[in-house]
Amino acid sequence: MHIVIGLIMMVIGLLPVVKTEWFLYNFGRIGFFETHMAIQGGSRLGYKLIGLIIIFAGLLVAVNLFGGFMEVITHPITRYQDPVDLQLQ
Repeated sequence: MHIVIGLIMMVIGLLPVVKTEWFLYNFGRIGFFETHMAIQGGSRLGYKLIGLIIIFAGLLVAVNLFGGFMEVITHPITRYQDPVDLQLQ
């Protein structure tokens, strides 16, 4: 089931990367990207980055590594709630 969900996520993430102009025409510009990345392409770059993040998340779900990846990313925030880390200090 992980593989199917991951593949669906990758296809959904591929859409904004391939059809960036369609997304820009139908959903409009993204203010954050227009403000902070106007030189590099603004909203077009934003749609592509969102698509790439969805593709990466889909790949992690497909190979069943999403939970482990999230643990690594959030460990600096949650390490003080882990009883094992509290004993080491």
